[in-house]
Amino acid sequence: MKEIYHLDDLRVGQRFGSGSHVMDEEEIKQFAAEYDPQPFHLNNEAASKSFFQGLAASGWHTAAVTMRLFVKGEFKPAGGVIGAGLDALQWHQPVRPGDELSVETEILEVRPSKSRPEQGMVKTRVTTYNQRNEPVQTFVANLLVKRFVP
Repeated sequence: MKEIYHLDDLRVGQRFGSGSHVMDEEEIKQFAAEYDPQPFHLNNEAASKSFFQGLAASGWHTAAVTMRLFVKGEFKPAGGVIGAGLDALQWHQPVRPGDELSVETEILEVRPSKSRPEQGMVKTRVTTYNQRNEPVQTFVANLLVKRFVP
């Protein structure tokens, strides 16, 4: 794997992996207490009686862990991970304490800029998987990526 990917290095269909992160029960509750204080993220008993039928991480917690795995993963765009927006964000199933998350990034589209020749746009699908290789979250992101300038 290359260390840095410029726009011209990228091709539709390329895939990049990441490390992993185990979701800890205390971490789930701490994130929820700070950012998404709903009973099914904070309290085991309340969670068991909820739609989720057990403690579930906030989708925003999953998104935050995904972002860390994405940024620290194999895909290193020149200029850094600079988002220009999301086309979609989906949570497919709950993330539970003990789930080990990893990320796969797939290049969907590569477009040089017509007005700014030093950069372009890359559309990526970022899928977060649990330890059973089941997708738990997917988002489609549009990223600004520098072109190689000798």
